[in-house]
Amino acid sequence: MTTSSRIFDVVQAMSGQKNVIIIPRPYLQFFGEDQQAYQLAAVLNQLVFWSGCGGRDDGWFYKTHEELGEEVALGRDQIRRIVTKLESKYLVGVLDTANRRLNNGDKVKHYRLDGNKLIELIFPVKENACPPNGNGESAEPEQHIRHSETAEVPFDGNGEGAVPILYTDLNTDPNSQIIKPIGQPQAADPQQVDSLKIDYNAVLEAFHTTLPEMPAVIKMTDSRRKSLRKLWKDYDLTIEKWGAYLRYIAKHCRWMLEDRPDNTAGKTWRKKHFDYLITEKCYLSVKEFRANDLPKVARVDNTERDAAFVRLVAQGKKPNGRIEELAKSAAGKAGLGRMNEVMARVSWKSIWLQAVAQASEEDLMKVAS
Repeated sequence: MTTSSRIFDVVQAMSGQKNVIIIPRPYLQFFGEDQQAYQLAAVLNQLVFWSGCGGRDDGWFYKTHEELGEEVALGRDQIRRIVTKLESKYLVGVLDTANRRLNNGDKVKHYRLDGNKLIELIFPVKENACPPNGNGESAEPEQHIRHSETAEVPFDGNGEGAVPILYTDLNTDPNSQIIKPIGQPQAADPQQVDSLKIDYNAVLEAFHTTLPEMPAVIKMTDSRRKSLRKLWKDYDLTIEKWGAYLRYIAKHCRWMLEDRPDNTAGKTWRKKHFDYLITEKCYLSVKEFRANDLPKVARVDNTERDAAFVRLVAQGKKPNGRIEELAKSAAGKAGLGRMNEVMARVSWKSIWLQAVAQASEEDLMKVAS
């Protein structure tokens, strides 16, 4: 067995524990200043662990995005983006993926890691790594693998063991570690928390998790911080209220999450984004229930409309149904019978449209009552 293979076995053995997910410091150092360094390292950590549990000689194993997400407390779409980033940017030629069918016919994402190449990336060999000491002898290399005792698992309010995730802080003592319960926001850099106690990392994490349909935010700019501070100050926001605001949008304001074609103007209205959500205009429209999805209005049938005009206005016959009843009443008040046909038909279009809308609203009220 080669040295790199033995090292990979050691790394594999310390990866993917059941109750505590340890993200080794070298993984975090490998991803450097990437804003998703913790997520990238957490997913890589699990892939390394499962690469030794696949049971196949060719090294392939499978995991769904949902399963990986559950293990590292990320959503399915987040996992998909992280995996894409790993295989296309950081682990090219190291991580292979393929969609393959299982015996039951389901198509599942399969993975295969080249352990030797991964070790070369994360633990590059340096020339003269062990310079001689004062006695002319080779100095012992510094130990890079640190052993830590299993952290005590905190308990939730029901007396049951919570499932924490263990992170290594790059800016503190190498031996100190931070326990972060799964599903809770990552601890923010103290320099990023201003006088209003805004945890910008938690703000973005809640946004990406709750509204994955919106474009991802890659940088918290000064302009965005300024807008958030204004909302926090003017409306006494907290991270909990921010999360509730996002969840309300996800449930009741689906129009913000979709590209909508405008057939009249021949263009497409783009889905909203983070910068729109942190404006006072958007916040108030949501709080005042003005941003809720509108009920679908019945589509106007031009053939039915024109036929009704002949029967109700030109021939004076009785209406059939609520829409015709409303339209004939409005036509009488507007005096369509005294107009010439051209003007009467123009006015009829508007009257018919209003009658359709009113009848639809009446139907909704009946359902709600």
